[in-house]
Amino acid sequence: MDGMLPPILLVGCGNMGGAMLDGWLKEGLAPSFILDRHRPSVPAPHHLVRSMDEIPDTFHPGMIVLATKPQKVDAVMSAIAPFALRAPVLSVLAGRTVGALTDGLDKALPAGSPVPVVIRVMPNTPSSIGQGMSVCYAPTATAAQRSLCTRLMRAVGDVAWIEHEDQMDVVTAISGSGPAYVFLLAELLEQVGTMEGLPPALARQIARQTVAGAGALMLRSGVDAATLRRNVTSPGGTTQQALEVLMAPDAWPATLATAIRAAARRARELSGPSPVS
Repeated sequence: MDGMLPPILLVGCGNMGGAMLDGWLKEGLAPSFILDRHRPSVPAPHHLVRSMDEIPDTFHPGMIVLATKPQKVDAVMSAIAPFALRAPVLSVLAGRTVGALTDGLDKALPAGSPVPVVIRVMPNTPSSIGQGMSVCYAPTATAAQRSLCTRLMRAVGDVAWIEHEDQMDVVTAISGSGPAYVFLLAELLEQVGTMEGLPPALARQIARQTVAGAGALMLRSGVDAATLRRNVTSPGGTTQQALEVLMAPDAWPATLATAIRAAARRARELSGPSPVS
């Protein structure tokens, strides 16, 4: 899709909101409003506001993006509700279901108003460098609204869609939390290298570049991870010796599965009855 992105109402411009905004600015963004109480400025012709009262009634965004902290969303629901009759709401809030957000907006609107369209998106932190993974769910969105959501999130990385919201819990555990698992691997490689006698700076350099390089190779080659692993593993060699330890039934296969299930279980707990009112 060519041309400038439509105007956006971005509610919250912290780490994730700021990452998305940076991506949209690079793509070309029509004059938009950014609501944030801490960001010092935004480039012209965009408008930084501290309150929804500063946004003119004549503003018609193509998308409303909720990127506040989840516990702060209640304070803006009534204010954004009128705009939600003009454009779909894209939420990147962890632990807030489409149903909970839709109900919160609906309660803030006059009786008989159309039901707002809410799109739920789970991005992850590599979005800050344009290498994110965003998974989207939108049970009532039109094809055009889904297409715009894809375009917006593709500005910060790759995009996928799910058709069942309960899958978002596993997505959260793998994609949302996954960068932390990779960072832990780099951290442990560095620690072991140091314990085994490498200078700390060298251990860090080797660990970080190995993890980053392996990820880049996997992404760019398009080869599945299992094949890439086998390509590195010479029979009877050093890699095979290490993998026999890591791939033992009670090692990585079991512990990683347990960890992801624990994260998914917590995601389900956080997506339970919402305090949105």
